[in-house]
Amino acid sequence: MLKALYDYAIAHELSLPDGYAKKTVAAYIAFSSVNPDFVDIYLGGDDPIACPDIGSLANGKDKSNIIVEKRSVVIAEENSAKHDFFWTAMQDFGKVEPDAALCVERMSNSRICQQAVQALDKNKIKATQRISFVVDGRKLPESPQLAGWWALWRKSLFPPKSGEKAPCLITGEMIDPVATVASVKGLQVVGGHASGDSLICFDKAAFCSYGLKQAANAPVSETAVGAVRLALEHLLADAPILCGMKFVHWYDREIPEEENPIRDPNLLARATDDPDEDEDEDEEVTDADRRRAEMQAKRNADRVVKAVQSGRTDTKLDATYYILLLTGVGGRIMVRRFEQGSYEQLRAHITQWNEDLALVNSVGNGDCRPLKLTGRLIRLLKYQKNDRKIFERLGKELAGITPAVLTAVLSGGELPDAVAVRALAYIRSKLLSADDERKDDNLDGWACQWLKVWLLRRKGRRDTMLNEYYNAAHPEAAYHCGAAMAVYAAIQNEAMRDVNVTVVQRYYASCIQTPALVLGRLSQLSVHHIAKLRYPQYFTELLEEVNASMGARIPTVLDLEKQSYFALGYYQMSARIRKETRDRIAEAKNKHAQEEK
Repeated sequence: MLKALYDYAIAHELSLPDGYAKKTVAAYIAFSSVNPDFVDIYLGGDDPIACPDIGSLANGKDKSNIIVEKRSVVIAEENSAKHDFFWTAMQDFGKVEPDAALCVERMSNSRICQQAVQALDKNKIKATQRISFVVDGRKLPESPQLAGWWALWRKSLFPPKSGEKAPCLITGEMIDPVATVASVKGLQVVGGHASGDSLICFDKAAFCSYGLKQAANAPVSETAVGAVRLALEHLLADAPILCGMKFVHWYDREIPEEENPIRDPNLLARATDDPDEDEDEDEEVTDADRRRAEMQAKRNADRVVKAVQSGRTDTKLDATYYILLLTGVGGRIMVRRFEQGSYEQLRAHITQWNEDLALVNSVGNGDCRPLKLTGRLIRLLKYQKNDRKIFERLGKELAGITPAVLTAVLSGGELPDAVAVRALAYIRSKLLSADDERKDDNLDGWACQWLKVWLLRRKGRRDTMLNEYYNAAHPEAAYHCGAAMAVYAAIQNEAMRDVNVTVVQRYYASCIQTPALVLGRLSQLSVHHIAKLRYPQYFTELLEEVNASMGARIPTVLDLEKQSYFALGYYQMSARIRKETRDRIAEAKNKHAQEEK
């Protein structure tokens, strides 16, 4: 992992010389070498620049960083050790850089210093923001004399070590290990500190081994571990949050964005922090969805045509992917999961993931829409209407199974049984909490997709009969028990649209566990409802088809696997009924229009 991050930093030119760090500068105090009365403020930008850095030594009370530091240190209301350290370094730098000497001279003038303070206040530069200096339009951190002077002066802060050299864990070179490693920023939204968290630390006896202290437990060079830190911070900046963890991924070579399987619509493509964006996304296929599907199909077709014209098959990318799930805990970086593997295998596994997810939508007129992994994981929580803390619950309740789920997606492996348990619980809790406006809705399609993938992979892909749509030839009786209940629910819905409590709300929870005890009762109730229907023959034929598929014996008790089949049977049959009902209504309207002509 460390070597992969180091290589990433080198490939993207993120590595800095020893003793440097990238920092943002809020403002520069500007002077002129020809006009001793000139004082102004140049505002800094958002882009960080490379500056001298003394690392953890700056956390003490007697030392500070130089050239670029907080306003409260550079211009202190009361003299302090940090303030004196800063200007002592500036005086020494002034021996080789005239601009630094000029800054020391001007800031020692109380009148000039007061003008600088007023200019900083006018521009609302806070005491905690970093400042530096500009002389004749040239920024002091960009002085050509700085690198050479800093390399020599820094040695006085870090005297040579008398210990033995050790091989670096990252590069393999013989090095003098650094005693402490600088913290990594970017994890504050997942439990980390704003000042950063340590990736390598041995400040507790429990973290040491063989009587070794600090860096001797994991020797790394300052240059190599600095590159790792910069690589992590660079990757963390754009990393999405997945169940309270930062999802960090990269490749060992450049991958075109359109070829990046991690950005698949069913993984991380549609990043959002609004749970309602997913919750309100019903399965109705819109014109925009069709256009997107057509455009994607055209791109795929164009890629095939180009391959045929060039006489080549699909190009294989000999690349390796890396994935890290990170959180911050007590000032340390917690690596929740680390995955690496072949890019081609990753692409194949994600393709298989999408194929396993294929499922008709709840109204039967297309497939379920793509949904990012976070939205899918929401379907593994107990349903709560208008839940505004849904992402907090994701981090707390699913932290244990999310890494296993992600591994299954990336490797094509089995999903944990907890996925099926939680998906069924979500479906049940959502049905029981349905209001009058949604009481006749089908089950949640994305929750049913979890069940389908769990069943397929648990069966080792031997269940070739579990399809995208309802399959009357499927051998599992529990599957058809669910379909039978969907027919009974549709019969009640057609006969009694204003009923206060539906068949689903009253009997679903018990029927999915003990169908033999409930389906007989539903059959009796349906006799009264069928007589009220406008198209009774359609539902009668459906019941005959389902009962024939179910077989002579209705299961008495359903285990987790059979309950999953029951839910899928209910969902797919309900979608089929909705589609055929719509088609029948559309056909009747068309026939009526033709008769009027």
